Amino acid sequence: MTNPETIPPAEAETDAPVAPPTAEERIAALEAELAEMKDRWLRAEAETQNVRNRAKDEVEKARAYAVQKFATDIVEAAENLRRGLAQLPPAAEGEPEIIGKMRDGFESVERFLLQRLEANGVRRVEAEGQPFDPELHQAMSEVPAPPGVQPGTVLQAWSSAWTLNGRLLKPAMVVVAGK
Repeated sequence: MTNPETIPPAEAETDAPVAPPTAEERIAALEAELAEMKDRWLRAEAETQNVRNRAKDEVEKARAYAVQKFATDIVEAAENLRRGLAQLPPAAEGEPEIIGKMRDGFESVERFLLQRLEANGVRRVEAEGQPFDPELHQAMSEVPAPPGVQPGTVLQAWSSAWTLNGRLLKPAMVVVAGK
């Protein structure tokens, strides 16, 4: 048999009978637990919805911009085609028929290429005569503004700006009117 004087105080307290909680105390404890679980559940639901929304946004962006590298390469081809067309002599009376047919054929190819690019979200944005926009234009040089032209206006575009679904693919290389 154990001597009560040799039992440490902490152990003596654990052996004492504990009164069961009253019904009101039990209900209050269960209501507190329910409120905590409801809060946890709502937070988990909100986090799950956030994950769904982020995943949906990422899929939409991936779908819209997956062809960005390819589109950039095709835009270069369209720019080169435009440069080639610009080098052809203008239509003239008495020119060989083959030259006129070649010019018409290249212009037809360019129109078709631009239509296909636009159908797939790639758009050419002309710069000449527009106000300089650092989001679309890259200034290659600045020259004094001619009479009647506002400073900050694009005087000449060496190339056009290109966008893919509203996102810049390639800025226009431009000459801007200075002060």
